[in-house]
Amino acid sequence: MPHPLRSFTRMTLFTVVICSAGVMVTLADAGEDNTLSGSFFPYDSFERLPSTRIEVDGRALSVAFGPGDLGMSRATVLAWVNRCATAVATYFGRLPAPTARLLIVPTAGTGVRGGTTWGYRGAASRILLGREATERQLEQDWVLVHELTHQGFPIVPDEQHWLEEGLATYVEPIARRQIGDLSDEKVWGDLVAGLPKGLPGPGDRGLNRTPTWGRTYWGGAMFYLLADIEIRRRTDNHQGLQDALGALVAAGGNITHRWPVERVLATADGGTGTHVLEEMYDRMKETPETVDLPELWRRLGVVMQGKTVGFDDEAPLASIRRAITATPAGGLVRARMPAAPSASRSR
Repeated sequence: MPHPLRSFTRMTLFTVVICSAGVMVTLADAGEDNTLSGSFFPYDSFERLPSTRIEVDGRALSVAFGPGDLGMSRATVLAWVNRCATAVATYFGRLPAPTARLLIVPTAGTGVRGGTTWGYRGAASRILLGREATERQLEQDWVLVHELTHQGFPIVPDEQHWLEEGLATYVEPIARRQIGDLSDEKVWGDLVAGLPKGLPGPGDRGLNRTPTWGRTYWGGAMFYLLADIEIRRRTDNHQGLQDALGALVAAGGNITHRWPVERVLATADGGTGTHVLEEMYDRMKETPETVDLPELWRRLGVVMQGKTVGFDDEAPLASIRRAITATPAGGLVRARMPAAPSASRSR
């Protein structure tokens, strides 16, 4: 489904705030905010909370809960976190950062109420979880995978903010599909519904110069879909965007570092032996580019019949469409946690 509006706070760190309506820009000095739902991640307070350590091949995500009751057990929430970590680790080939923090803050309401990700004192995400949330709502949630995906991209200048948001918007449903949480019909149906919001409108310029919501999130997602297709076309479908992003994370490209965009894209392109991301960025950063989406869906074999999604496996790019959402040949990269939540302090 189309994502709700987000806003962001940009200081000496990069913060993504998911909200229900409106756009808010706040300027403040980066610092320590010891309120668990404040403007900054409460790194010092987090260290004093009991935590559970979720591990993936030597990398770790420490999960802590803020005070307050939830309508389900913490074990149920941790199982959800573990599954989301598996989705992100499977897509990137590992957890994006060697060590990361995740703070779950109970709040009023139901469902996942929002998420935020920081990197200025280490990779850290916070999820606001409604006290009345149900297990079914966790199963359907996209926010946590979106936030953990943000950990897998370096901080870049403001004008390239669309690269960060477009990445999380594009990767999240594919990562969830690769572990079996979404269907191909859901992934492609949502892209069909969402990508038109990213097309340039009258007076729009390139993606670096048009920081509207649609161009930032869905225009960025369109950039990555087109890049994924082109990488696969040039490599006879042996490699895709997933390989590029895996190489970026393997080289240390995550939210704890601030890199120039040229380094980010060159590092990612090195993972596929192409220059697709660099070339597409040069083409789309300043100049608006209209994409014939109906023709793209035809070539991919995505067939809309009313609100129902079908597939034409004889379409020219059908094999690429299938490869984009397929589980990697090596299988899932599984996150693991102790059989029971630990009472250790955060590390």
